[in-house]
Amino acid sequence: MMKRTKKIKFIQIFLFFAGLSLIFLTYLSYQKKSSETIISKEAKTDINTKIELNSDSQDTFYNIEYSGIDLSGNRYILKAEEAKNTESSTEFVNLKFVDAKFYFKDDTVLYVTSDSGLYNNKTLDMIFEQNVKGKYTSSQLFAEKAEYSNSKGFLTISKDVMIKDIKGTITAEKLTFDLNKNKLDINSSIDKKINANLNYK
Repeated sequence: MMKRTKKIKFIQIFLFFAGLSLIFLTYLSYQKKSSETIISKEAKTDINTKIELNSDSQDTFYNIEYSGIDLSGNRYILKAEEAKNTESSTEFVNLKFVDAKFYFKDDTVLYVTSDSGLYNNKTLDMIFEQNVKGKYTSSQLFAEKAEYSNSKGFLTISKDVMIKDIKGTITAEKLTFDLNKNKLDINSSIDKKINANLNYK
């Protein structure tokens, strides 16, 4: 009888501790799941934040190319490593690392490169900025800004303009290519009275 009583007590104690262990393990499992849920929510929030920060990435294009013929009948090709629509209007495109070629009717070619630019896909006007470099026949051009106006038929190069040619080096305030008349005007920054008109045809 005593043995049976001890056995029953032993079973009761065992079941008691087994129950405690089961409760403890259930609690730990719940805590782990709660922790995983919190981490998942945090990860989701982080992903959503990154998506919001880059929500405009769909408007960014890489290695783009525009080509056409301007109102003067000259053909052009405009390339950029990166293009992005502006917030104000879809017709304006911000460009990075720009490379343009203008093929004139007299079979000469003007090359223009810059670190950044702006292109109007309706008027075909272009702005080149930062580290602007150009090459036309035997002349090399260096400046900080160049503007191509399709409607007016002008290509204007300004800001710290330098021309390197076989005849020497000229610093200028502004260069203006008249695409209709095949004419180049040079406004000198050294002597304001000097204004050179050169036919580049």
